Amino acid sequence: MATPSRPMSASDWGQLLLLGFLWGGSFFFARIAVAEILPLALVLYRVSIAAMVLHLWLRLRGISFAPVLAKPGSFLWLALLNNVIPFSLIFTGQTEIGAGLASVFYATTPLWTILVANLLTVDEKLSATKLAGVGLGIAGAAVMIGPGLLSNLGGPVWAKFAIIGAAISYAFAVVYAKRFKGVSPTVIATGQLTVATILMVPIVFLLHGPTEIITSSVPIWMAVLALAVFTTAFAFILYFNLIASAGATNASLVTLLVPVSAIILSAVFLGERLEPFEFAGMALIMASLIVIDGRIFRRWLVNR
Repeated sequence: MATPSRPMSASDWGQLLLLGFLWGGSFFFARIAVAEILPLALVLYRVSIAAMVLHLWLRLRGISFAPVLAKPGSFLWLALLNNVIPFSLIFTGQTEIGAGLASVFYATTPLWTILVANLLTVDEKLSATKLAGVGLGIAGAAVMIGPGLLSNLGGPVWAKFAIIGAAISYAFAVVYAKRFKGVSPTVIATGQLTVATILMVPIVFLLHGPTEIITSSVPIWMAVLALAVFTTAFAFILYFNLIASAGATNASLVTLLVPVSAIILSAVFLGERLEPFEFAGMALIMASLIVIDGRIFRRWLVNR
């Protein structure tokens, strides 16, 4: 008999909100970096710098890397599904479509995760509440982008499919990550990013020469470092901890928060003014999370 998925705790929701803020920052920093660094090179910088930071952290904390060496095949699949494929598709797609439209397609990740989890797990089955909540969240992401979404709809079809492909890859990755139960989230993140670095080095150097992947711009390198350290190294520790605590489907809800974070960061750091439709979209996304959580509705039914 299938075990029902656990409701998210206050700690889970706190981690989800923080992770949404960090990954919204990844679109913000990638938009800056991809202006001067080729997409695949940016993937290499992102995963390699993050891996080095995490290896240093493991050494300082005295945490063993042995679990990764014991399961090289599993970490290969995780690195492909969670780093190499989606990062490459997102950065490549962002060369042709705006961060706003990209974040809307990215926000479909929970929908794909629900479908994948329904097929491949016994404890995270499809429900009307989850589908309704995710649909409301995707609608909120679209409303929040507003007129900017409509103006970007004419971009190349391949770029849109690239972002959707990334979302599907993430869906398989978050479900696959459930098999690492009992392994420290820090070790999982370090192993995944280490293997991703090993995979990306030959790809980048076969396709591009050294002069094509390096820029001398200090602001660009600052964006790359922020992308690697905060929105990758630290963020993936949170992510794998959230998967272990709240489950794959709940962890994937973070992608609904990414457009909110990206727009708020643009308002704070780029001086962009928040419009009424953006607040409306944020309200819809918050409502979607309340629907998916379900506790308010359960209390209402009990008190009737």
